[in-house]
Amino acid sequence: MTFAQRRDLAQRLRTIPLERVLPLCGGQPDRDDRHKWHTPAATLSVTGAKFMNWTSGRGGGGAIDLVIHLHGLDFKGAVDWLVSHFAGGLLPQEPRPLPPASPSELRLPKPDPGQLTRVRDYLIVQRRLPSGLVASLLDSGTLYADARANAVFLLCTEHQVPVGAELRGTTPLGWRGLAPGSRKDLGCFAIPAQPRSTIVLCESAIDAISCFALHPGYRCLSTAGARPNPLWLRPILDQGCQVYCGFDADPTGDAMAAAMIALHPAVQRLRPSQHDWNDILRPQD
Repeated sequence: MTFAQRRDLAQRLRTIPLERVLPLCGGQPDRDDRHKWHTPAATLSVTGAKFMNWTSGRGGGGAIDLVIHLHGLDFKGAVDWLVSHFAGGLLPQEPRPLPPASPSELRLPKPDPGQLTRVRDYLIVQRRLPSGLVASLLDSGTLYADARANAVFLLCTEHQVPVGAELRGTTPLGWRGLAPGSRKDLGCFAIPAQPRSTIVLCESAIDAISCFALHPGYRCLSTAGARPNPLWLRPILDQGCQVYCGFDADPTGDAMAAAMIALHPAVQRLRPSQHDWNDILRPQD
């Protein structure tokens, strides 16, 4: 490719709407603020082609800058990443492997039993998760409370080795994130831990627990964000498991489900009758 061709390609890639790129980077839109996106790196403010990370004080404009910011790639790496996802049309293609990077060390929050009552009340009283399920997860250690009263849901490999954690705040702010150094492509939150022939993929650990409460015959996994192609999905499909994509009933969930099915035609859509599985489980006002 000549310099001029690569320059023209980069210019086209910059114009990809950030709302299409963010879900592929693990981003989720805020339910209350359409300009706010929660990503594994940080919460971003997005206005048109501009974004801002208020935690680091850094921002940028266009899809290339966004991928550089979220994945830590150089310019060429970001261009290649975007080409691998968007070159073929509206839906993402099978992504090429990212350039090797030195993963940051996993730093799981330390358990704080003093905050356990608050976390338990949040999950059972506010989220309406069955108390027996919450108790079994606490007993197994895959769920615990940290010093900031976050609910910590461990992401584990198939051999139950922790590789990360989803964090869910229990305050009215509704904060969510990942433990530093989480490798969510290496493992997931799963309920129950034992394999089952039918699997439902959900966008969060709370949704996975909610889905299991509604469909106890299924094994429910969290992708820790609406993502079309977690690396651990292919081995599951290769085992012949029936897999349903249970992402949220919203534009992002529908788009990422369609992208997943385009990449893995064996996957079928299981769309929640309300916005998400937890909304079905909770009594509606």
